[in-house]
Amino acid sequence: MGEPLRVVVWSTGTVGRHAIAGIDAHPDLELVGVWVSNPDKDGKDAGVLADLGRELGVAATTDKQALLAMKPDAIVHTAMTDDRVFEAIEDLIEFLEAGVNVTSSGPVLLQWPERILPPETLDRIASAGERTGASLHVNGIDPGFANDVLPLSLTSLSQRIDEVRVMEICDYSTYYQPVVMGDLFGFGRPMDFRAFLWEPGILTMAWGSVVRQIAAGLGITLDEPLTEEVDRRAAEVDTPSVSGDVQAGTMGAVHFQLIGKVDGVPRVVLEHYTRTAPDQVPEWPTPPEGDGCYRVVIKGEPFMQCDFVHHGEHGDHNVSGMIVTAQRIVNAVPAVVAAPGGLVTALDLPLVTGRGLVSRA
Repeated sequence: MGEPLRVVVWSTGTVGRHAIAGIDAHPDLELVGVWVSNPDKDGKDAGVLADLGRELGVAATTDKQALLAMKPDAIVHTAMTDDRVFEAIEDLIEFLEAGVNVTSSGPVLLQWPERILPPETLDRIASAGERTGASLHVNGIDPGFANDVLPLSLTSLSQRIDEVRVMEICDYSTYYQPVVMGDLFGFGRPMDFRAFLWEPGILTMAWGSVVRQIAAGLGITLDEPLTEEVDRRAAEVDTPSVSGDVQAGTMGAVHFQLIGKVDGVPRVVLEHYTRTAPDQVPEWPTPPEGDGCYRVVIKGEPFMQCDFVHHGEHGDHNVSGMIVTAQRIVNAVPAVVAAPGGLVTALDLPLVTGRGLVSRA
């Protein structure tokens, strides 16, 4: 093996802190910088910010240009993008134009952005990559591994495929993201509150990349536009939540679908059952254990169902959800650095594994 790849982590929030830990544990990666938006974190050691219990000798900074001037091999970008999608895309393009490879947890529409982003934005990404050789890969768990690599790998066992359905079934009460939970989903808000996610076209912007990428992997062309369906339910009792308690009568659960059809027949479906308490809406599907799972159902010959469950060593599924999101883009760094310049999708990457991470103790 050659020298470790020099990596900068962009933000130290719920995903970024785990990315720092992941890079520190990876034998082929070296943490050389950390960007923070909060001036109070400026100058603090990355190990402290990631709660590792030790210093790593890398001080965080708010100075974007200083980090780019280091010419790292890659940036692992974990900053919140849900409420600043287009500003974040500009950041990512700036990294590419500086010749730095990027793996990012968002904006998730960049997983497969055709028909979502304007052609001129896609052209900018492609031309920056062609000019500098830098690559951009956006992934995570959902959108990400649970609904790209996992379902497409399972279809390699199929003789006939009638429908691919990818699902998240999850209790979000321990998920700390007040903006996402309140403003985007509308949890804890009056039932007539116009939450951002349920406006026409937003589900397609947020998860259309999932449905269209699976379709591309299967070689089918979907009817457009995709079909959006939403079923919101009020909480029946007061429910505690780390992102803000959910009072009875306010929105407590939601089931939504984004349906990709071919000649009017559903062929690829993204589906979420999201609760703020595990006993809400008992008639909806539930995970096989714990408080959440990702489920893939492939109808055809043969019928297949796969339930993917995770939980943290020191926390629940929402903690491990942040870990798997971080690790997917950390472990992909060597493959993304080696890839041709421009946007790199899950269909472009070789098999990404946890190479070098087997415990030695």
